[in-house]
Amino acid sequence: MPRLFTALELPADIVFSLSLLRGGLHGARWIDSENFHITLRFIGDVDERTADDVADALDQVSRPCFSVELNGLGSFGGRRPHSVWAGVTMKPELAELQAELERRMQRIGLAPERRKFAPHVTLARVRGATSADVANYLALRGGFRSPPFPVGRFVLLSSRASKGGGPYIVEEAYPLAA
Repeated sequence: MPRLFTALELPADIVFSLSLLRGGLHGARWIDSENFHITLRFIGDVDERTADDVADALDQVSRPCFSVELNGLGSFGGRRPHSVWAGVTMKPELAELQAELERRMQRIGLAPERRKFAPHVTLARVRGATSADVANYLALRGGFRSPPFPVGRFVLLSSRASKGGGPYIVEEAYPLAA
């Protein structure tokens, strides 16, 4: 039973820039840089038939290429931070792609995503760090920004249940229109 999600991949230069942000935060389990991505829609654990339906539905997506840029760092969890991330500047093309994926997943019978789409790249899972520790880390590195980079496809990724995620496997790639 695969665990699936859709995502945008990051170019090597952006991955390298993100990898330089590792370190300096007690209690952080840093994500392996080869697993950096921007999740579009978490699908979850599904049977093979549903996985085939997902792949077929995604094959019907027809959207134009666009660009993305990373902008700033943040954390999820408030007083009890659980992850640190690099933010993604929301652009209409990104929002429209994610919304279409959500609609297509609901049409094949998957439950709606409960969380509001907040595009980001998870850098670390945090355990044992205080909100002050995370705030200090963010204060030192929070000005991170990447140059815009082109997005020419989205992917269907699979993973095994594990701590911290990964390794992720590209099951299918779906090109965007030039």
